[in-house]
Amino acid sequence: MYTYKSEILVTTYKWIKESASQEDVKNLDELINQRASEGWEFVCHSYMANSQSSRSAILITFRKEI
Repeated sequence: MYTYKSEILVTTYKWIKESASQEDVKNLDELINQRASEGWEFVCHSYMANSQSSRSAILITFRKEI
């Protein structure tokens, strides 16, 4: 049995095109590694583009055995 936890990681500002930057990837890696050190296992992520704004987000889901 698992308990699940999802988090939203807001991306850096986009000025020209909608895509993840190297800083976004670094921030995602840091969050995954931080949660892993707390006992959470990475399950999946989804990039949520927002064409109406200069920022988007990444939804990350973790799980922990209970």
